Amino acid sequence: MPCWVPGLKKILGGIVLLVIGCTSLISCGGSSPSSTAHVPSGLKFRAFISNPLSVTSTGTVAPALNIVDASQDLLSASTVNLSSSVSNAGMMALSPSKAFTLVLDPTAGAIAIVDNTQETVQSTITLPAPAQSMFVWIDNATGYAAVPGAPAVSGQGSAPGAVVVLNLSTSAILATIPVPGAQYVVNSHTGTKILAFGSSSQTVTVISPSQIGTSGDPRTMVSSSSFDHPVWGIFSSDDTTAYILNCGAECGGTTASVAILDMTQTPPQVSGTIPVPAATYGLLNGSTLYVAGTSGSGGVLTAISVSSNTVLNPSPILITDGYHDRMAISTSGELFIGAHSCSTGCLSIFNIANSSVALPTSTGDVTGIQPITSRDVVYVCQGGGLNIYDDTTNALQTTQVGIVGQAVDVELVDAP
Repeated sequence: MPCWVPGLKKILGGIVLLVIGCTSLISCGGSSPSSTAHVPSGLKFRAFISNPLSVTSTGTVAPALNIVDASQDLLSASTVNLSSSVSNAGMMALSPSKAFTLVLDPTAGAIAIVDNTQETVQSTITLPAPAQSMFVWIDNATGYAAVPGAPAVSGQGSAPGAVVVLNLSTSAILATIPVPGAQYVVNSHTGTKILAFGSSSQTVTVISPSQIGTSGDPRTMVSSSSFDHPVWGIFSSDDTTAYILNCGAECGGTTASVAILDMTQTPPQVSGTIPVPAATYGLLNGSTLYVAGTSGSGGVLTAISVSSNTVLNPSPILITDGYHDRMAISTSGELFIGAHSCSTGCLSIFNIANSSVALPTSTGDVTGIQPITSRDVVYVCQGGGLNIYDDTTNALQTTQVGIVGQAVDVELVDAP
């Protein structure tokens, strides 16, 4: 019987030059965390920018969250100092209540829990190994993180990897659920099911949170020949269907596709597949599922009708190449698509209304995308900087925010 038990670069040289060259906020066009007592920003509409190489007023380098007034695109002098809790600052995850933000240390395997009101670190959780995917569950008290290098649990085989369940109130690990090579976790809208994607080329693990802490196994391993290196999933609005993205050839397999997983069955069953050129990330907008990936001929976006389970675009929609893992829709209906490890630019902007594609000239990996609610503005972390786009023109707007250090991820932490 399984036992779910508790407990269970940017280069610094560039920053040294930056410190030497920047003796004041005015000369560098940005701000830095204060070395004096913490002063909250007092802003009502904020975006947090994770910055592992923020430069303090004394010239040292430390991880922090920069705070931007998202109503005016202005950088606050206040920051969230992370140096006492983590040594790096990467991706973030906002709680559904917007009360706090998780900040992942991608190298040390730790998570800082930031109180959004106080703009300070509330506590820190140490993971068994570095993670690259996480979210806060619907109860605002539990977190889930995919940890590919988590040590194997006794009695569950020798393969490392697990989904780690976190008690965010006590900063403790509630349970470790074995998933070999666990890389990504996706929550359903109601939180009743969680999809975990690991190293298996033909298996998706479905986790039932209600079974965690009981004598039963919270996992259902769904294996199917219809899966070909599944890497991501998107739930329908009513959670009755999960659209599984098969990476195929891009991940060492054969054929990319979208597998339709019927979540009303016990266990869930694959009811069909939709062939696509490539698939690593997606977003469901109404009845249209947008899927991005890179095929042998380059980056491709596919639009799928989930009403008829058919591809809507007769010709390939060409976008930048690389591994696509970011996607968001702006206020005016522009689909921003981000990737990393690209041959040229990593950002593509698809106009949903007229099906045109804009390819900005900015280079570098896209590590964060955040549309600003009620404004025609999108914040994009790319190549270590923060770029602010006017989504009515798909071009950089005149007002930009200079981040001293490295902008990695961005989260809008307040309602408009």
